[in-house]
Amino acid sequence: QVQLVESGGGLVQPGGSLRLSCAASGNIFSINDMNWYRQAPGKQRELVAGINSGGGTTYADSVNGRFTISRDNVKNTVYLQMDSLKVEDTAVYYCNADLRTTHWRSIMRYWGQGTQVTVSS
Repeated sequence: QVQLVESGGGLVQPGGSLRLSCAASGNIFSINDMNWYRQAPGKQRELVAGINSGGGTTYADSVNGRFTISRDNVKNTVYLQMDSLKVEDTAVYYCNADLRTTHWRSIMRYWGQGTQVTVSS
C-alpha cells in the first residue's frame, strides 16, 4: 500500500532551479532514511542526496553545494532543491524511503516512479 510520488520535474535552462518533492503515503509506521537517486542514459543509477531521520545529510560530490535535501516528517515528504543546474544534471530522478509499515516488521525500501529533469538551453 505504500506509495512514493515525485513531483516538480520538468525542463529548465542551465543555471536555473527546480524543487523536487516526494510524498510517501499509505501504511507507514516510521521512516528512516529518505534519498534521491538519478539515472541518466548510459549511466548507473547514483545516489544524489540522502537524509536520515535526525536530519543528517549526505551529497554526491557532483551536486554538493548546489543541491539541498530536506524532509518534513509530518508530511512524510522529502524535497530536493536544485540550484545552478547543469546540463549534466539531466536524468530521471527517483526518490526512495527506507521505512517500516508496522513497528514489528523489518525496514524495507520503497521507490517512486521517477520524474524527468531536463536541463537544456
